[in-house]
Amino acid sequence: MLHMKDVSKVYRTEMVETHAVRDLTLEVRAGEFVAVTGPSGSGKTTFLNIAGLLEDLTGGEYKLDGVDVKGLDDRTRSKLRNEKIGFVFQSFNLIPDLNLFDNVDVPLRYRKLSRGERHKRIETALERVGLASRKRHYPAELSGGQQQRVAIARAIAGEPTLLLADEPTGNLDSQMAREVMQLLEDLNAQGTIVVIVTHDPEIAARAQRNIHIVDGVASDVERAPSLTSRAV
Repeated sequence: MLHMKDVSKVYRTEMVETHAVRDLTLEVRAGEFVAVTGPSGSGKTTFLNIAGLLEDLTGGEYKLDGVDVKGLDDRTRSKLRNEKIGFVFQSFNLIPDLNLFDNVDVPLRYRKLSRGERHKRIETALERVGLASRKRHYPAELSGGQQQRVAIARAIAGEPTLLLADEPTGNLDSQMAREVMQLLEDLNAQGTIVVIVTHDPEIAARAQRNIHIVDGVASDVERAPSLTSRAV
């Protein structure tokens, strides 16, 4: 699904050249749950932005579901991102003036789906995260864990093949973090590929694989793909 070979990302100004990612080579296969770890400033977020087609790579090769993304124009990249990828962020990024139903609807409007199809997907996504009964509530009326579940519902309503999560438990207490992780694991068990960036070793230990990035260079640590080995 996700294939990177010798990927690099360089940020340049008039005086400084910063290598955020260097010669990164990895694959994420269908059905996997992968944790990306490493110290702050190591290149984790840059990797996630490249994987999510939010930034272009400077060098190397990146194929998403068989499509070589380097050099694609903005419109094609946006279409591919909208069809294949769901995003979950640490800060939730919900729109405070919209209720849960409308928050989940926002990215679907760019898919040119019928109103009926959008309604069906929103209802299904909110049901999967356990918030169907609160669809007319607003973000401020929810706990942090519930807001993160809404963010996950928004991501999965588009039925993505790949779910990218950037520190999705970073703003949650330990109990809420476990609940969110259980939800992500359930989604993975149902076929969604999950790649999660985290600083938390307990969260990383729940993944099947751990990609560790230091100074923009990745090392891939295999884990046993058994759900029974994950912390509860």
